[in-house]
Amino acid sequence: MRPENVSRTVLASGVGAVLAATALLYVPELVGRTPERPPGAAERATHAANAGAQAALPDLVALIGDRETWLRAHPDDAASWALLGAAYTERGLRRADPADLPRAERALERSLKTKSAGKAGNAGNLDAQVGMAALANARGDWKSGKEWGERARNADPKRWAAYPVLIDAYDGLGDYAAAQKATEALAELHSGSAVSARSAQLYRNLGWREDAGAAALDAVALAETAPEKAAALSRAGDLAWERGEPKEALAQYAAALGLVKDHGPSLAGRARARAALGRTQEAVRDWRAALERLPLPEYLLEAAELDESLGLDGDARALYERLRTTAWPGAEVTLGLLDADHGGAARTADAVRRLRAAWAGGHRSVQVADALGWALFRSGEPKEALAYAKKATDEGLRSALFAYHRGEIERALEDYGPARRHLAEALRINPYFSPLLAPRAKESLAALGDPPDELPKDVRPEKDVQPEKDAQPETNAEPERPGKPGVPKKPGM
Repeated sequence: MRPENVSRTVLASGVGAVLAATALLYVPELVGRTPERPPGAAERATHAANAGAQAALPDLVALIGDRETWLRAHPDDAASWALLGAAYTERGLRRADPADLPRAERALERSLKTKSAGKAGNAGNLDAQVGMAALANARGDWKSGKEWGERARNADPKRWAAYPVLIDAYDGLGDYAAAQKATEALAELHSGSAVSARSAQLYRNLGWREDAGAAALDAVALAETAPEKAAALSRAGDLAWERGEPKEALAQYAAALGLVKDHGPSLAGRARARAALGRTQEAVRDWRAALERLPLPEYLLEAAELDESLGLDGDARALYERLRTTAWPGAEVTLGLLDADHGGAARTADAVRRLRAAWAGGHRSVQVADALGWALFRSGEPKEALAYAKKATDEGLRSALFAYHRGEIERALEDYGPARRHLAEALRINPYFSPLLAPRAKESLAALGDPPDELPKDVRPEKDVQPEKDAQPETNAEPERPGKPGVPKKPGM
């Protein structure tokens, strides 16, 4: 399974901030509102966004309807156009519906034009600029997301809502140092569940799994709405899953689904955890429910691979074909892995070409590095593949999938010591990481056998022999902290 896909990262930590970017300090004149009655759905969505929290999906839909009605009578309201555009983007992310993204673009462009009428440029409309950054990220256009986000941040460095979209853009580009600085700035300017969730993501990317888990639980405790708490619980479940703890993950997903019964990420997470625990029929049902609720491309791939592992070849082929024939913005990694693992030579070559183009275009995240390396390996270029596999595994993120890919590449190059080390590491990180690939990792490791009793002189553990630069620790301990400044402190520190 592919828990590292970037679009899921945006979904997990970006929504909420998307709408908050334009709702900040703005409460709409809600249609039909009277002072006597309590806040309606649209106003609840706005208040949630002002706190950086997720609104309930029905409230978000109500807000969209309210602003559409308002703008028909007040077409020169730039702030409402920006809010509507951000709401479209968030709804598109939470429904995995690309059709909302062109609507978002039209609304945001209208906001920019309305705000800048009679002025030079669009510098005055920060709401729409941050909204454009969020829209670009939703499409996987990290370069544009960075440009729009930095424009807004430079105009107002204390505007906290600009930093979440910048973090997503920097992560997508593989600029993890900039993402770390932006996370620190966000923590200085704002607090709450969304900030703790961002800190958890940073710690995860650094390989600090215990700190990531603690920050994720802080995000749960600080959540103010049921949708926000469900999202935080689901993220805590994801982190437990990545640590190879399916029972703990299952508990977190169950709590999330108790709050939001059709929460798509939690249905998908529960499917993974149940499959790992041998509850495969329940897992298949959960995948079907997750795809009905949130048909993300990575979910289609994961569900199809479970079907294939169970011998449900017809169902698997149908999902693979659905994935190939649907337009998915920002799904370069998932589509690359699909063609590398489940396509012939021509499709694997296409995957290499597309991923090379993404890398050349600045998409240099560890996810793209791993997928490009794997596609190169599957196309018969293991030596070049290893360079990208090293980029993926050396950054800090502890991924069973990345370690497995690197181990198989090294095995093909007859680098048996590193291959044995990385295959074993994949199974230590998460022995259930994929219903198809985890069994293959075990088979490959068994085929390599135990290390030879008599090691060559140049690799004996003597004091005057330095370890290989790319060697990985044999233990499952977290990497040593570099002590770099700028890492957000956990709450209470």
